[in-house]
Amino acid sequence: MPGDRPCRHDRISWRTVTAPDHDADVLRAGVAGTTATDVPATQAPEQTRDGGQRLQLFAYLQAPEHRTYLAIMRLFTSTLLADLSAGEVGAALAAAEREGRVAAGESDVDTVIDRLKQLVKWGNLVAGRRETIASSIAEFQHGSVRYQVSKLAVRVQRDVDALLRVPEGAREVSRELLPAIDRGLSGIGVALSEALAVERRDPKAKPARKARERLAEQVTTVFLQHAELAATVRDFYAYLGQVVTRHQLAPDEISGFRNLLVEYIQMVVEDVLRHTATIAGSLAGLAGVRSELLRLLGPADQLGVDVERARGRTIADWQELTDWFVDSPGRPSQVAALREATARAIGSLLASVKRATSGGGLVPGRRGELLKLAKWFDGADETTAHQVYSAAFGLHSARHLLPAPDYDSDNDKVAWRDGPVLDVTVSVRSRGDRGARGRTSRVLDDPMTEETLLAQARQADERRSAAVAELAAASSQLAERKLSGDALGVLCELLTLAMAQREGSDDSGTALDPVHRLRVTVRPEAGRETRISSAAGTLTLRDTVLEVSGDGAIPETPENVRGAAR
Repeated sequence: MPGDRPCRHDRISWRTVTAPDHDADVLRAGVAGTTATDVPATQAPEQTRDGGQRLQLFAYLQAPEHRTYLAIMRLFTSTLLADLSAGEVGAALAAAEREGRVAAGESDVDTVIDRLKQLVKWGNLVAGRRETIASSIAEFQHGSVRYQVSKLAVRVQRDVDALLRVPEGAREVSRELLPAIDRGLSGIGVALSEALAVERRDPKAKPARKARERLAEQVTTVFLQHAELAATVRDFYAYLGQVVTRHQLAPDEISGFRNLLVEYIQMVVEDVLRHTATIAGSLAGLAGVRSELLRLLGPADQLGVDVERARGRTIADWQELTDWFVDSPGRPSQVAALREATARAIGSLLASVKRATSGGGLVPGRRGELLKLAKWFDGADETTAHQVYSAAFGLHSARHLLPAPDYDSDNDKVAWRDGPVLDVTVSVRSRGDRGARGRTSRVLDDPMTEETLLAQARQADERRSAAVAELAAASSQLAERKLSGDALGVLCELLTLAMAQREGSDDSGTALDPVHRLRVTVRPEAGRETRISSAAGTLTLRDTVLEVSGDGAIPETPENVRGAAR
């Protein structure tokens, strides 16, 4: 029977229990990283996905069809408990295709099925089945397979949409949250005292449950306010670090940053410092009763054990909140880091102002002049552009006043833009002057570095002496002895020198270590195989005889003899 021929004129209910979809089960199990028969019924795919597999949730953002994937994910995350089929997704994509938000042909059912299956493989969607009413087998196949969005995919899409909406400018710091956090921590102490008092009378009564709910409300509010405050501070200072380190700031930019630093940052830092002391005192008071606080905020039994809880329900959450406001040994708080970052930003702005106002300071580039020149090029016609180009860069036709040299490194067939690049010094680039500036820096005496280098050299000499002595001791038994890695390295070094001295493959060669009086001789011999074992492997020389001679000792110099006599 053809797949798209109607079964009857009336519609037939195709039940999923009679037609299980093995492919959907396999896809669902593949998201979890196991086979379909190994996945427990109560285990979520996110619990078995490792870090590498979780990063695949971002794969659709870099795919060539990312506009289609974004439209599909926005469709699934736009409502709660989205349960859509390929036909329903295709109908939504058809409207986006007419508006030009997705490429043409992306709303085709077969293309939509491919996109949905790919999202299932990446872990963004979960495939399932349900009972459906269909008039043909094709309609049943398209309508019975349903797709739901995974939990982590919702977070990814939410962050993506938030990122696309963020403007490029500075983010306002929510400094009004500081007094709210201060009052909230004080309210947590009062709510905790009331909850403990009510619990002593009757822990299962309704007043005790209401007191715990008020305590949970205070804790959740404080941690949400702190999360928003910390995020705005990080984003603001990230923007600040991006702009104040730029060179060649325009005068209006310098004026704007001056107002930003002098006025706005001053208000932010003052508000943070004004409330830090009272917030630190409240956190210190709650530190002694933290265990009772966490006990009253215990997890709800209805959600099970493996549940992602709200902030403020673990010791790590409270420690993170405390570290943001309070310094600890070896770990400065975020408040101290904020003060330090503000000082660095003001210093960077002052340096930019100094570069812009001083006439002889070093600057990385002549940005203002280049922008002015670019403006001239933009408004010039073809003839004027050639004249400006010749006047600005001095690139005229060649005039040979002397005979051409015997060898010319320039290739007349290579355009100047593709030819070799000449490095321009900072002095020429910033001032147009080739004269030397400043004075030669002095060579500083560093005895600690000198002693370190001498100790390293002594250790290297000792290791080489030990390796040469090992080679000398095993000179007559190279085939039976197992050399160390250092001894094999010395042997390979001398062997390379000996083989390099040979004029042909039938000649013999020799190499001498004049310091340790060790000689290595290599000569050819047909059918002879020399094998040298070491900790790093086995060296095999075919049709070659290797001879090692010498005692490996350092010859005594007259200074050594006189030293021994003394």
